[in-house]
Amino acid sequence: MVLTTESYKMMGTHVTLQITHPNAKSLLKHAHNILIDLEKRFNANDNASNLMKINQNAGKKAVRVDDDLFYLIKIGKMYSIASLLNLNIAIGPLVKLWRIGFKDARRPSDQEINAVLELIDPQKIHLNEEKQTVYLSRVGMEIDLGALAKGYFADILKDFFISKGVKHGIINLGGNVLTIGDSNTQPDHQWRVGIQRLNRNRGDILGAVKVVDESVVTSGIYERCLNVDGKTYHHILDSRTGFPIFTEIGSISIISKTSLDCEIWATILFHNTCQEAIGHINNTPGIEGVVVDLDENVYLSAGLHHRFIARD
Repeated sequence: MVLTTESYKMMGTHVTLQITHPNAKSLLKHAHNILIDLEKRFNANDNASNLMKINQNAGKKAVRVDDDLFYLIKIGKMYSIASLLNLNIAIGPLVKLWRIGFKDARRPSDQEINAVLELIDPQKIHLNEEKQTVYLSRVGMEIDLGALAKGYFADILKDFFISKGVKHGIINLGGNVLTIGDSNTQPDHQWRVGIQRLNRNRGDILGAVKVVDESVVTSGIYERCLNVDGKTYHHILDSRTGFPIFTEIGSISIISKTSLDCEIWATILFHNTCQEAIGHINNTPGIEGVVVDLDENVYLSAGLHHRFIARD
């Protein structure tokens, strides 16, 4: 059975879903509706979203939210604190100050940045599990789930497809890739997921990783940038300084069973050197990784040496 494909643009990126199933077109339409609903409720740039209701009531009152949104905020807060702000879901005010990736992006003044740094403490996100409410304790605080949402959405889509009997498929949310089962198109039944070259057109790859029923998520400084007075600022911001992180890493690709886990580790590890990042990956059960430095040298975790195909 061939893969049925549906592609469209939403969430500020390109979405491609491919599955094998007798009712593939109907399932793909339903999956599109799931994404529309998730985007509507989780969007940090839509004043009508559930997430923005939390942000709009910062310093005023707690807001009751849906199960899935509460869960992702809970996970995000836990990793924000545990990672010492390498991942930080309270970073919303800083992201909106820089606006990198939007037409009105600019380099803020040092004074503006220092003022915002006081508003991005994840410890000030208060969760009430019994009432399922979220409260931001200071006016001006904002949660931004951009580092986690696509991975979470991909996992939800995979669960939906599997519940309907899909055995083979690929979910691609703007380069966040999650495979379902094994490949029905490759002789060895392993999917190939490309690792993007830095500062090149999408599809120009350094190599590919072989995966079966796994996710591959890449975080790279080439994805969104701002150029001001001959200096380039990338979109991965440091909660401690308020500026884009200073790093020797060009991109990190994490391979794991769930796309959310990939998102978490791809964000957390960006603050390390290449060797440190690979060391952390090797010492963390359930994940593998490809780290690319600024000169496009490739570093592989221990479990990928026979699964990475370098491009000639």
